[in-house]
Amino acid sequence: MQQESFETHPDADKTTKEIIDRARKFIRDNNGTIEGIGVSLPGLVDPDGKELFIPGFNWRDLPLANQISTATGLPVTMDNDANAAAQAELWFGRPEIREVRDFILVLVEGGVGTGIVFDGQVYRGENGAAGEFGHMTIGQGAPVACASGSRECWEAFASERSALARFKGLSGGRNGAAKTNFGKLIDLALTSEGPARTALKETAYFLGIGIANLIRGLAPQAVIVGGPIVRAWPVISTDIRTTVEATICRGLPTTRIIASTLGPEPTLMGALSLVLASKFASVSVT
Repeated sequence: MQQESFETHPDADKTTKEIIDRARKFIRDNNGTIEGIGVSLPGLVDPDGKELFIPGFNWRDLPLANQISTATGLPVTMDNDANAAAQAELWFGRPEIREVRDFILVLVEGGVGTGIVFDGQVYRGENGAAGEFGHMTIGQGAPVACASGSRECWEAFASERSALARFKGLSGGRNGAAKTNFGKLIDLALTSEGPARTALKETAYFLGIGIANLIRGLAPQAVIVGGPIVRAWPVISTDIRTTVEATICRGLPTTRIIASTLGPEPTLMGALSLVLASKFASVSVT
C-alpha cells in the first residue's frame, strides 16, 4: 500500500494543492486504476461533502470535495474523521463488531471525536453535526483548551494534548518533557512507572467519565476506543472501565468497552471505507 504524509498548512489553498498533487501521483503510479477518493476531516462536514467548520485551522465552507474531484476526475467522498473511523469499524473492525448493530467509536487524537452507529449505519444528524460529544462539558480547569478555546470540554480533559500537558506538569519540565510527543509518552508509560504512566491513567479517568455519559444517553451495545492511544491499552483499559462502572447508573445494561484493531491511524482506513461505502453500499444519511 502506498502512503505519503505532509504537514497540514493552515492556508487551505496550499493544503488543497498538496492533496491534489499527491492524488494525481497515486493515480499515475497505479495506471489510472484508482476509482475514488475518500477524505476524513477533524471537524463538521455536511453529507454533501462540503466542509462546514474545521476548528483547528478555522476553515469554513470550503468546496474541497469539488476542487479535488475537478482536478483529478474522480468522485470524492468526505466525512468527519470519527464518522469515517466508525465506518471503517463496520468494514474492517473486530469480528465481534460485525455482529453489533449499535456502537460508538471514540476517536482520541489532538481532540476527541465520536462516530455513532445505529442499526449498522453511521448516524450523522442534521447537516452532519451529530457526534460532537468532544465538546460536552464535563468539568472546569482542564489542562488544555479544546479546539474552540474552552477548558470545560471533554476533549480538553481526555485528548492527546491533555495527556502531554499532564506529563509536562508532573515532570516539572525535566527530561525533555516539553519536547515529548504522544508516541514517546506511550513508550515511557509502557516501560516504567512514573509521570508518563500517571498522565495517561489520569487521561483514562476522564475518558471513562465521557464514555459513561455516552452510555447513559445512548445505551450502545459497545464503545470502541480508537486512535494512537490504543497502543497504551494495557495501561489505561482498567482505569477507563473502573471509572465507567463507578459512574454509570445501576440497572443499565452492561456495555463492552474495547480497543480498536484498526491501528494508530484509523482515519486512513476511514477514508478508504468512505469510498467503499459510496461504491458498494447503500448508505442512508439520517
